[in-house]
Amino acid sequence: MSARTHTPPHPASTGRADTRLPWWALALPTLAFIALLTLILNPSDAHAATTEPAVTQLFERILQLITR
Repeated sequence: MSARTHTPPHPASTGRADTRLPWWALALPTLAFIALLTLILNPSDAHAATTEPAVTQLFERILQLITR
């Protein structure tokens, strides 16, 4: 004799999806969009190879964007 499997009852439908996204699910695409947009608006800042560390350039760029 096989045992019956119990499925949880479905909640009443409210007509809208009740999914929650983590904060980074919106932050990462937004950050990527902003980075690509800044490269398009000012392509002279897009260097292929530099002697300065990338982290320093990143912080300088963020400061420039904030102070505008």
